[in-house]
Amino acid sequence: MTLPARYAAFVTTYSKTVVALMLVATLLVGAGAANLDGGLSITSFESDSAAAQKLDYAEANFTTDGENSTVVQVVVRGDDVLTKESLLSTLRFQRAIRDDSDVNATLRADQPVVGLSNVVATAAIRAEAARNGSGGGPPGGSDGSSGGAAGPPSQPTLDEQIAQLESMSPAEVESVVADVLDPEREDRGPVDPYTLLATDYEAGSTSASGRIMFVFQDTSGAASDDLPAAVTDGQLAIQEYAEDVIEPEAFAFGLGIVDEEAGTATGESFAFISPVALLLIVALLGVAYRDVLDVALGLLGVVLVLVWMGGAMGWLGIGVTQLIIAVPFLLIGLSIDYALHVVMRYREAKLDDSDRDVRQAMTRGLTGVVVAIGAATFSTAVGFGSNLVSPIVSIQQFGTVAAVGIVSAFLVFGVLLPPLKVELEEVAERIGFARKKRPFGRGGVAGRALSTGATVARRAPVVVVALALVLSAGGGVAATDIDTSIDQVDFLPRDTPDWMSSLPEPFAPSDYSLRSNAVYINEQFVQSRDQSRAIFLVEGDVTAPDTLERLAAAEGDLEGTETAVTLADGSLRVDGPLEVVQRTAAANETVADVVARNDADGDGVPDGNLTAVYDAVYRANPDAAEAAFYREGGEYRALRVSVALVGGADTGTVTAEMRDVATAMESGSDLTVTATGTPIVQELVQRGLLETLVTGFAITFGVIIVFLTGVFWRRYDTLSLGAVVMTPVVFALAWLFGTMYLAGISFNTETAIIASIAIGIGVDYAIHIGERFVEELGEQGDAVPALERTLQGTGGALLASAVSTAGGFGVLMLALVPSLQRFGFVTATAIIYAFLASVFVLPSLLVLWTRYADVDIEPAARPAPGDD
Repeated sequence: MTLPARYAAFVTTYSKTVVALMLVATLLVGAGAANLDGGLSITSFESDSAAAQKLDYAEANFTTDGENSTVVQVVVRGDDVLTKESLLSTLRFQRAIRDDSDVNATLRADQPVVGLSNVVATAAIRAEAARNGSGGGPPGGSDGSSGGAAGPPSQPTLDEQIAQLESMSPAEVESVVADVLDPEREDRGPVDPYTLLATDYEAGSTSASGRIMFVFQDTSGAASDDLPAAVTDGQLAIQEYAEDVIEPEAFAFGLGIVDEEAGTATGESFAFISPVALLLIVALLGVAYRDVLDVALGLLGVVLVLVWMGGAMGWLGIGVTQLIIAVPFLLIGLSIDYALHVVMRYREAKLDDSDRDVRQAMTRGLTGVVVAIGAATFSTAVGFGSNLVSPIVSIQQFGTVAAVGIVSAFLVFGVLLPPLKVELEEVAERIGFARKKRPFGRGGVAGRALSTGATVARRAPVVVVALALVLSAGGGVAATDIDTSIDQVDFLPRDTPDWMSSLPEPFAPSDYSLRSNAVYINEQFVQSRDQSRAIFLVEGDVTAPDTLERLAAAEGDLEGTETAVTLADGSLRVDGPLEVVQRTAAANETVADVVARNDADGDGVPDGNLTAVYDAVYRANPDAAEAAFYREGGEYRALRVSVALVGGADTGTVTAEMRDVATAMESGSDLTVTATGTPIVQELVQRGLLETLVTGFAITFGVIIVFLTGVFWRRYDTLSLGAVVMTPVVFALAWLFGTMYLAGISFNTETAIIASIAIGIGVDYAIHIGERFVEELGEQGDAVPALERTLQGTGGALLASAVSTAGGFGVLMLALVPSLQRFGFVTATAIIYAFLASVFVLPSLLVLWTRYADVDIEPAARPAPGDD
């Protein structure tokens, strides 16, 4: 008796003991779920690249505005947002959020609001004061803030600003707007009004289609990177005030608003999709099983596998992240597949010999399937376990949880389900229930369709393999052109489709405009967030005479890039040492004299004795200097230049362009210039992750082929079958990449994880077909009859598994969240391709293998009835 046969006999003979032990083990492992943190954390991918290290250096040594704060962007849009009423409405909005004690408590103490309405109102007050002979100054600042060294000693209060605009006629307000936005005006104050207008604004015009206002909230004292609850609540209140108070129309956009709406959209998506997916899976399993007991056992097994997974995560101290959310989907697919194979092989054993009792039939069926399940478990667990070599903790955790879950699936369906089914079948027989069920695929439409693979393999196996190769080659070529960028906007909930609005409660989703709002902001406004800014860190001899000249030349290079944003007046949004020097010199005569003495060519860019220039700036404007200069021990060590980027710019393009500028900046000098910033670091992390995943795939395929080769050589004395069985997995993966390319889906960290699932399911399907074929070949003695038995038996289980799991995942395409839509589409496609490759391409490969490989499998004697 073979080892699989001895194992199957033990499990069925001591069924009660095995069931009891497994249930106790489930309780012990599942108890760990009590330690599981139920909150979803955002997966973070840390990088040790040079750009990441320099970004850390810049953040540690330069003091920039916005530290310990978060910003809410309030966008005003309409036919004209520069009218008196529109400007007044934003000032009244500011008063409303300050009068709200909960919101006001979250606002930053220093200059909490920056808006064009404040600039205009302040300019109007100063202009009137100048006319009355009581002084005045340049327009700038905001509500109650000094606005920097260039501003006057005091600024008008918010109430004074509102009263000023209320007292003016629309024509008078328009006149002030024209003065503030005069493109010829040299001194625009500490707040450049062009940065607060949509980029389609025409310089000098007194009307605009959009403007933006920034509301800053204090986040100091936060225990983590997550926003405090009070700040998030404040942002939601700001959103409501903006919609109710501001004219013509307005919306607010901030991290707390994004998190709240994205979470709500995800919850509403699952509230609608989960029952649909569950009903679809149960209905499809009902068609396959045609038996309530078997459907219930399968679903119970799925629940137990998830209990094992959750318990293991609790004991290991692994929390729930965006990556780990993918694991339950993989386990559901494998669990359904394992359950179908065990049940259908049991039914086949009963059908082939009606004299077998329940235990004999289960012993026979389990003997035939346990090796395939075990091999699939080992292969997929190794595949996901290979992620443990990754230097990124979140990837390691993903691999660990997936590997543990896959082993749990084997324990539940390879150890617990068979004896549990035996006990329940015997109880059903004792109380008189008829339990004769035909295996799915043996006969009927499904059986005839599945036999197509054997028919084609008999008539034209070379044609099938050649066609599969051509399609795979096309997919492989397309894979080299798949976009690998990450567009953060593409993860936001999409606008609710019209047909969902008619759904009854509680399934009807809310209206979401988050994504369209983000697109509007990215396309119409200069972004100051880390996501839309590149940093040049300049190190070395930063006081060399030509240093600032090099920075000025670099700004000329930036004008020729696609990703550096251009303002309405044609200028770049750059802030660095040169800008700080020029702004300070314009407001301070002493600094202006130092700059003039050290500007030999008179172009406004100092080119000598830069140490004296930097020192003068530090004395006159220390806050601004600390954002651009870093000195240690009295010596200047580094400079920081910030460049605003086009919102949503491709990170690959940003990285390439900014690196080119950095190279030109340091060329021929002793300077070291590093292009860094959040978009560049993200791009490098993305590249590193993809490289790690590709390497992991290669290792996985190698290990699985070696393992399968060893298994098939030990069982059937053949060294080539392992590679043959793995070939359709490679085909299916290439087809998947080709489909992703045609569908415009990026290959990034999200979809790369889905590709891992595709490999896991593909290996599982292929092993089942390969193992069953060799078993049937030994009994039939000929490839084609062996294939027909394989495809109608094991193929039927694969068909039921593929249709139910692909259908369940396909329902995710109805979600409001794009990441869930992509997950559902790519996973369902991967399952379909894995099935097609296993039942239509692998049979032809197996026929060719039996013709041309050194195959010598002796026909096995069929067991006599009851001889199990």
